[in-house]
Amino acid sequence: MHMRKIPQRKIGCYLFFLSIALFIAPLTEAQERLHTCRILFLNGPQRAASKYFLFDGQSCEEVKLPRLSFSPVYKLRAGNIKLWLLTSPITQIEQLPEGAPSVVIPESMRDFYLLMARDPSNGVVPLRMQVVNANYDMIGRGEMLWFNLTPKHVIGKIGKSDLKLPAHQSVLVREPAQQSGSYPVEIYFRVPNDNRVHPLIESQWNHDPRSRSIVFVFDEGKRRAPRIQSFADFRMTEKKPGQ
Repeated sequence: MHMRKIPQRKIGCYLFFLSIALFIAPLTEAQERLHTCRILFLNGPQRAASKYFLFDGQSCEEVKLPRLSFSPVYKLRAGNIKLWLLTSPITQIEQLPEGAPSVVIPESMRDFYLLMARDPSNGVVPLRMQVVNANYDMIGRGEMLWFNLTPKHVIGKIGKSDLKLPAHQSVLVREPAQQSGSYPVEIYFRVPNDNRVHPLIESQWNHDPRSRSIVFVFDEGKRRAPRIQSFADFRMTEKKPGQ
């Protein structure tokens, strides 16, 4: 059998492109493992520091702490990391001020929200951070993902969907309406060690079947009733034809 001999130059080209592919593949995989987060200052004051920085033990990134919307999407290095919040950038972990607010992010938490709250007891940065895991595979367009950050139990009716939200848990609420427009909302809450149900909201909300909503239930100050705020998160990929 006659076998065609491959020129040495072609073999060299094959090896070159193979080495490039093997080099790029781990980088692509690492990119896919990056953490992504959005920041929200749920009960932030009207006046706060103009700049904040997140330090991940290796590098610093300037971040925004918006009160009425999500921040841009921030990408953080892969793996188990610890984040510190600072008011000025640093380049080495030895420069960390003692007592700076911090949170730990496990490698498995690919996407998350970083919630900020006031903490006057912290003399370095008067804030504390809370991590909320975000799972985008479970929420579709027009649906609502609720996070209860309080010890209170929340129940109600969201359009045609029921809401049963235990303390410190999250729940997915299916589309409250089929089409664009308003729908009725009735929400009640119950405090720990008390079976009485207290009214919280009786209103009309607007439904947009094209968007996804992230809803937070949180305490503010010494109020007995929790607060509810909803945000549209457009970080998810666009809807494909036929979906």
